[in-house]
Amino acid sequence: MRPMDMNGSSAIVTGGASGLGEATVRKLASKGVRCTIFDRNEPLAKELAAELGGGANYVAGDVTVPDDCQRAVDQAAEGGNLRIAVNCAGVGWVGRVINRDGSPHDFGAFEMIQKINLFGTFNVMTKAASAIAKSEQLEHGERGVIVNTASVAAFDGQIGQLAYSASKGAVVGMTLPAARDLAVVGIRVCTIAPGLFDTPLLGLLPEPQRQALGESVLFPKRLGNPAEYGALVAHIAENSYLNAEVIRLDGGIRMPPK
Repeated sequence: MRPMDMNGSSAIVTGGASGLGEATVRKLASKGVRCTIFDRNEPLAKELAAELGGGANYVAGDVTVPDDCQRAVDQAAEGGNLRIAVNCAGVGWVGRVINRDGSPHDFGAFEMIQKINLFGTFNVMTKAASAIAKSEQLEHGERGVIVNTASVAAFDGQIGQLAYSASKGAVVGMTLPAARDLAVVGIRVCTIAPGLFDTPLLGLLPEPQRQALGESVLFPKRLGNPAEYGALVAHIAENSYLNAEVIRLDGGIRMPPK
């Protein structure tokens, strides 16, 4: 089977202005994909779109707001050739079931993490799927692919990751039923579960801590490069037999309790 030819197709990438999302946009654009960067950080999104020229455009908005998501999907689908949707937008949080003073986990914080990481993924996935389903069929009836982002925390949740692990575990849980739902219209669904990546968030840590995190990886003993995430997204898009799968991209790490 020939790989899906991405050249000339369109994609939407949430959180596409930085980190894993930015790397994904760069990789897809290098393959001739017209990328719509959907991000809350308008200055960064605008800057990246300008750098990539005709390879990218942007929509400033929030994945937790359905109208913003629809607006972004509509822009990405202009021309009727939307085939790729990648959900990278997400945030972290640290909070135990009960705090050191015995008080319970804050509900507002738990709810916020689910809204961004889980509801945001749901919002864009469902709206993008509706648009991709209108695209012309390719070989074997394929129309496109959706790639969601979970985390190794979905499987190896550490102390204080209750809310984060719950949100990412739910993204993992959506993978198979979404793929089953969308098989009838020729849309594949996969999820990537990254480990420790050299993103702007980890960039805030002192260098000794960053090195220690890298050393904790089984092999290679370093933080992941966002370009490696982008490369996997591109491979999933091109490999039409990858479907309903959750792929750990983590150098073999299994996270300890803390």
